[in-house]
Amino acid sequence: MTPKNWWKTAASQASALFLILMVLSSALAIEVYTSREVHGTIGSRVTLSCTFWSEEWISDEVSVTWYYRPQNGKDSNSIFHYTKGQAYIDKGIFKERIEWVGNLRKKDGSIVIYNLDDTDNGTFTCDVKNPPDVVGKSSSVQLFVFEKVPIRAGVILGAIIGTALGLVFIVVIVAYLIRYCWLKRQMRVRRELSAMERGKHHKSSKDSKRSRQTPVLYAMLDQSRLVKSSSEKKSRAGDSRRDRK
Repeated sequence: MTPKNWWKTAASQASALFLILMVLSSALAIEVYTSREVHGTIGSRVTLSCTFWSEEWISDEVSVTWYYRPQNGKDSNSIFHYTKGQAYIDKGIFKERIEWVGNLRKKDGSIVIYNLDDTDNGTFTCDVKNPPDVVGKSSSVQLFVFEKVPIRAGVILGAIIGTALGLVFIVVIVAYLIRYCWLKRQMRVRRELSAMERGKHHKSSKDSKRSRQTPVLYAMLDQSRLVKSSSEKKSRAGDSRRDRK
């Protein structure tokens, strides 16, 4: 094999190995997630959440490292490291102010910072390694420390929307009650009118019965008078006959 051919073969093998490593590294890339920013007040505490995802089982060699870069600084320095169940806090402004609250079995690498000060403003970066899954991108969260936590525009907008929805709900309830009262009044009026109509009908039926009974009574009286007059005539005729004899 000539040197030229050997060089081509070696270059092709190196390219193939590089592609394989790239594929494996992309397949084993660990993913880390944090909030974009957190707010705190002077003297309070804040939780810096960090979660991660890995295709590998959580090994005993898994580790979490937090870095801090001041607001006006350029370099990031390690402030906390956790591995094999042990927490290591680096010397610096956060010495004895950091507490581990994560659980690596649940893929959680969160920490808490106590007694905040306005000099703590800056960027905190969470980096997780889970051998052999060690290739990946870390995630950063921005910390803002205030004397008082400012009201966010989203909170104001949410309050406005909630108030508007509450007013709409009240208007709907009032409209429903007004309609209910109106329907109830209409039903009462209809019942009263129906009762009045029944009363008039009952009275008119009584008057009609009386009007029908009056001619009958008169006819009976006339008949009784006729019978009485005929009997009187007969008695008079009998008397006149006896007088003639």
